[in-house]
Amino acid sequence: MSTYFARIVMVGMLLMCAAKGFCQEEQADAVPSPIDSLQSVNDSIFESLNHQIQELKLHGIMMQEQLERTGKSAKEDSLRQAERKARVDSLRSVTPGAPLIIDNDTLLVIYARKGGMLPEARVKSVKSKIYEAGKRLTMFVDSIYVFDSEVSSDVMVGEEVILSVTDLDALWMGMERMELAETYRDAISKKVNELHETYGLQQKLQSLGWVALIIALQILLIWFIVWLFRRWKYSVTRRLLLRIKSVVIKNYPLLDTHRLGIAILFLFNLVRLLLILLVLLVGLGFMFSFFPETKTLTYTALGFIWNPLSEILKSVVAYLPKLFKIIVIIICFHYLLKLVRYFANEVASGRLKINGFYADWAMPTHAILRVLLYSFMLVMIWPLLPNSDSEIFQGVSVFIGVVVSLGSTSVVGNVMSGLVMTYMRPFRIGDFIRFGDVEGEVIEKSMLVTRIRTRKNDIVTIPNSNMMSSQTSNFTFSAQRYGIIVHTKITIGYDESWKKLESLLVQAAENTDGIKRHPKPFVRITALDDFYVEYEINGYTDRAKTLSAVYSALHQQILDTLHGAGVEIMSPHIEARRDNLPLQIPKE
Repeated sequence: MSTYFARIVMVGMLLMCAAKGFCQEEQADAVPSPIDSLQSVNDSIFESLNHQIQELKLHGIMMQEQLERTGKSAKEDSLRQAERKARVDSLRSVTPGAPLIIDNDTLLVIYARKGGMLPEARVKSVKSKIYEAGKRLTMFVDSIYVFDSEVSSDVMVGEEVILSVTDLDALWMGMERMELAETYRDAISKKVNELHETYGLQQKLQSLGWVALIIALQILLIWFIVWLFRRWKYSVTRRLLLRIKSVVIKNYPLLDTHRLGIAILFLFNLVRLLLILLVLLVGLGFMFSFFPETKTLTYTALGFIWNPLSEILKSVVAYLPKLFKIIVIIICFHYLLKLVRYFANEVASGRLKINGFYADWAMPTHAILRVLLYSFMLVMIWPLLPNSDSEIFQGVSVFIGVVVSLGSTSVVGNVMSGLVMTYMRPFRIGDFIRFGDVEGEVIEKSMLVTRIRTRKNDIVTIPNSNMMSSQTSNFTFSAQRYGIIVHTKITIGYDESWKKLESLLVQAAENTDGIKRHPKPFVRITALDDFYVEYEINGYTDRAKTLSAVYSALHQQILDTLHGAGVEIMSPHIEARRDNLPLQIPKE
């Protein structure tokens, strides 16, 4: 029998060594496979072989012990007992057991299988049964006892077996089977009592009582908050309105008394709502905390609120140094812009004169410098903005830049045309100009458009890009520098002397209100047609805005002067019959 036992042990050792060597050789030589299921199958086969080898060893120890008991002395029995204990200890040192852990407390460790159940499966079954017994909704816990039989000693609660202790379990632990079962019973009974104190019916009833009390307190607090705000809301609002002044920005009442009252009442309602929500959240957290099953929900629910708030608060605190830098940059550029505006106003008013720099250039130049300074300030502030280095922030910035650039092509063209016209000075506000078929006074000249008021008081808006692409006549500039020549044409027959007509037309021009005596008006003969002579009277005027009135007065004077001298204003068409028609030559 001892030879049989030795053979079994040797076969088991060879199988274990072969299995380990085979696994190590495959791990060293083979390329790692992506199929994880094959590795798990190999691990399960190795674990099953290991448990079978250990059981063979234990059976061999028991058989050897049974054989050696017969015909041996007590001294030899004690030696064999010590040898058996040493063998089991050696196996325990290389064999990890399956611990039963509940609430971070290790109740026991199982090393042996029971039938086809591995130690891990036995531990899982025992754990579920302990939880089931401890969470029963009863006032008292059923007594836990040990039922001993020939095969095993069972730890039971009522008619249900929690754990069966076998001879192999006792051999692994180095104890008698009944002694080990009673030890397990004490540990399991203690843990079941602890679980019952936490999950039992008595605890549930106490928790429900606390929940009812919290609900009553919540209703009382909410009623008190509503009553308090309703009682003091209007009186506090009236007192605040008496002390707070209206907010006015550049003659615009941003917050007058009526708007301030609405804002204060809105803040009162907002604070009331926040307090009610705070009471509900705190009460809900307390209600969840009384039940072990929902205790973790309390921290989860509060985490949904507190975690974002804490992250925002940490981000704000970490961002404060950059915020101070941004504030300093904005203050510096604010006073720099004030300085630039001061010099622009001085140049525009004429108090400060710069050679080659016109006064009407001051405000457009100020606008250009302001845009440049704001752009430079934005360049300095941009890296200090939150998440300015993130890919999302940069992508959105590029997208906005592309949209603005594509959608503002005409706008940029008008702005650039406005800048060019500002420094070209083709006209100024108040000048009387002609643009195409439009004549009128310039009443507005901005970066984008120019507005003209015609003689009929029509307001015509012309984009600056169009103004740059077409010819513009400035009557005001010509009138002030050279004088505008008012001219009109009349046709008179060949029977009138040109000298007489020149004298009469000059006299009519000199008598016209708005035409200057110096330089003296003059007459030009512009055409000798078949039936008449075309005369053109020219006179100088400096009245660009009332040019139409000057023309009307000149026409009136021509009519009065020529009619008074007996000259008929007409363009004759003559059919010549030389037998009776006199010569069409004026008499001297």
